[in-house]
Amino acid sequence: MTIQPFQHRNLPRLLLQAREAVMAHTRPSLRAHGLSDQQWRVLRVLGEHGTVETGRVAREAYILGPSLTGVLARMERDGLIERERDPADQRRTVVRATARGKRLVAKLSSTVETHYQWMEQSIGKARLDQLYALLDLVIALEAPGDDTEPQADEVQAEAN
Repeated sequence: MTIQPFQHRNLPRLLLQAREAVMAHTRPSLRAHGLSDQQWRVLRVLGEHGTVETGRVAREAYILGPSLTGVLARMERDGLIERERDPADQRRTVVRATARGKRLVAKLSSTVETHYQWMEQSIGKARLDQLYALLDLVIALEAPGDDTEPQADEVQAEAN
């Protein structure tokens, strides 16, 4: 059996490498505050949206439900979050950051924003904006149920 050579670079690997390169700057600050990457993603979602239903936390933090249950339990034990039944729908649980969790978000967000500013200065605002636009385009392109392929001019317009 002959294996056809790949014509394109390994995009999933490149995206993982890029993620790890970005996280290499943030991770030491997270660890200094006793946070895992997953816990930070949860706190970031809560910092952006306030009180959030657990299903939305799972989606926005990219943590599978069973894993999220353990992450939230540890965060609750450590006084970072509070959970309660949704007053509007008792079948759902909502999560919010405690005062301690909010302080961590405020402290760490300045570290994260400083890194993004450095990236913007290093590669330029236009390129960083282009990177965001291209990533948004790839995400939308690969979204489940979307069988449409963008036209070349649409891709170029989004990238500019």
